[in-house]
Amino acid sequence: METANALRVAVVGAGPSGFYAAESLLKQRPEAVIDLFDRLPAPFGLVRYGVAPDHQKIKSVTKVYDRVMGDARLRFRGNVEVGRDLTAEDLRRHYHATVFTYGAALDRRLGIPGEDLDGSMSATDFVAWYNGHPDFADLSPRLDGHTALVVGVGNVAVDVTRVLAKTPSELASSDIADQALAALAESSVRDVVVIGRRGPAEAKWSTKELRDLGELEDADLVIDPADLAITDESRAAIADDAVARRNLEVLEELAARPLRGLSRRIHLRFLLSPIAIEPDASGSRVGTVVLERNRLEARADGSLGAKGTGITERLDAQLVFRSVGYRGQAMPGLPFDERWSVVPNDHGRVLTARDGEPVAGWYVAGWIKRGPTGVIGTNKACAVETVTTLLSDELPEIAPADADPAAVDALLAERGVAVVDADGWRRIDAAETVAGAAAGRPRVKLCTREALLAASRG
Repeated sequence: METANALRVAVVGAGPSGFYAAESLLKQRPEAVIDLFDRLPAPFGLVRYGVAPDHQKIKSVTKVYDRVMGDARLRFRGNVEVGRDLTAEDLRRHYHATVFTYGAALDRRLGIPGEDLDGSMSATDFVAWYNGHPDFADLSPRLDGHTALVVGVGNVAVDVTRVLAKTPSELASSDIADQALAALAESSVRDVVVIGRRGPAEAKWSTKELRDLGELEDADLVIDPADLAITDESRAAIADDAVARRNLEVLEELAARPLRGLSRRIHLRFLLSPIAIEPDASGSRVGTVVLERNRLEARADGSLGAKGTGITERLDAQLVFRSVGYRGQAMPGLPFDERWSVVPNDHGRVLTARDGEPVAGWYVAGWIKRGPTGVIGTNKACAVETVTTLLSDELPEIAPADADPAAVDALLAERGVAVVDADGWRRIDAAETVAGAAAGRPRVKLCTREALLAASRG
């Protein structure tokens, strides 16, 4: 319940970091009241639109977020884009503090010739498409090629690989978007080649994700044991990294398995970088990828980096998925570090620039604070640190000109914004889960903004 001395906070981004920040605020400051904004009608951000559809256990974390959303001191305001529907000046007028948690949604590019040919795309976009993100409902990736190259050896690359290699029956029990399920059922992809620019010891996938590649219904996992020989430097570098050592052991186990003669194959290769993508006979479609063999070299900081050897090979492929990282983007009115693609900050307190002055009342958490690192749970400690910083500041001295919650709603109505509140999200959730139950699936996602808004109204 709101009181006269309430601390009004806006949280921009209803993904994991936003919910963890809200949860921490509500626990530590009983008089806090929070408006949680998201530009999409549905909450949960990366969990809803980034976690693979066949990893339902990971998605169960939304039960925690639902509990936070049920707190009477928090208002969800979906389908509101801060920077467009609400400006930075609006936030200052209506809140003591704002915590920006809008993530890092853009992909990093390879920067090589041919990257924009038809059939070359970011894994980020592909993941958003098969997870039913409204911005990617019309993506329609071409899946009529025989060979797909996945560039990257992180968990997103493994997710893309697994989805490409799974059978329709394996995907049918997930919450994959209907249009993706239909398109993948017609896919011609039979070989998925996954490459990493460094060696197997430096791969960033989790052990479970790696093991999953060896458990698919109709896909053999092909690993040349010779590719798993690592240098003394690599072995020394992972001496204290239990996950990396276990991953190497699992790779060796998987490489020793006999092939089953299945209809699809996943190939794991290392010390390779794409240096060019060449078109097929049409001149517009991916046809061949030129790969350069790398060697590992010690960097000044002691880590191992990839160095091209000049030795190349050519791979016939019709699809290329780049999965080489995410990057944040600037928001109007908010400081931004172009080099690191984050908002400059000190323990979450926004700065005017790197090593600059604090911006009173503004904070960041999650990937837009620290860059795209860690897993979903990593965002909790990150958000708690930011909230601790926020509560250490003299926020009552930053008195908003108009702290009435109704004023924000009136402003959004005046601007014609179709706001989705918590009840609206519950109606969306109910519509999806009821449809899912009828189909024997966790949910059937509504994949366009129009469908989500219609469901929110009941």
